[in-house]
Amino acid sequence: MDIKQLQYFCTIVQEGQITRAAKKLHMAQPPLSHQLKQLEEELDVKLFDRIGRKMELTKSGSVLYDRALQILSELDEAKNEVKETNEGVKGKLSIGASKSCFAFLPDRLRAFREKYPLVTFQLREGDTYYIGELLKNREIELAVTRLPLEMDDIEMIRFPTEPYVLVIPESWQQHIHNKTSIKMIDIKNFPLLLLHRINGKGQFEIVTSECRRHGFEPKVILECPDASMLLSLVTAGVGATIVPKSTLQSYYADKAIVIELEDATIQSESAIIWLKNRYLSKSASRMIETFQTNV
Repeated sequence: MDIKQLQYFCTIVQEGQITRAAKKLHMAQPPLSHQLKQLEEELDVKLFDRIGRKMELTKSGSVLYDRALQILSELDEAKNEVKETNEGVKGKLSIGASKSCFAFLPDRLRAFREKYPLVTFQLREGDTYYIGELLKNREIELAVTRLPLEMDDIEMIRFPTEPYVLVIPESWQQHIHNKTSIKMIDIKNFPLLLLHRINGKGQFEIVTSECRRHGFEPKVILECPDASMLLSLVTAGVGATIVPKSTLQSYYADKAIVIELEDATIQSESAIIWLKNRYLSKSASRMIETFQTNV
């Protein structure tokens, strides 16, 4: 087994067919089929089930695919590390960001660009669970996201904690009698739109637990992992939401009202995270440094 065979194998998995894989690799189909056959013979396992023209991984194939991705990723990291030894800070930096804490990023990106103009960026967004998956798969090097995060193999710099606030449609002003703050029990009957991760526990559980602590079951009418969609629905009058205060710095909501929660004890936590004990590019290391100082 060699690196080229692993690259061929991964391409077949990703394309789902030998024909498409050969086309992507700019090679003829017979040599590619031969390489796959050699790999199966060497390992003495069947890597694919052929279902018509489509090829699906067997259990053995899935194990090899996961390991092959790790090996190829580590090879790329080694190449980059060697190349960067005699080079300055340049190249493309892949960063993940959850929309609810995106406000921590723009000023640092601007300052970073002023200092390292040869660096370009690839920005990926998603909820905390999805961001964690991107990081584990090494599709990004760094991420700015909400906590908690159910991952053991990460390092982080935590940001200051912040309060949650209630955001209501402008048309609801009569319900709060022009108040700038409100008690938790007073939102008992409000239809709520809450952030909810694709997988794992996060903002949804934090907010609903706080409601129960104040003696009521929240009236949740909608759950969504995307903060911008929630705030758009609030401005449209669908319902109210409870989000970390900094979430509002990234969105201009001219038809919404922000209300402080007088007796809420919950605080939101967020951080910049990266994989522990993994190679970081120079640009990633320098970006982390910007979070250790004031921009």
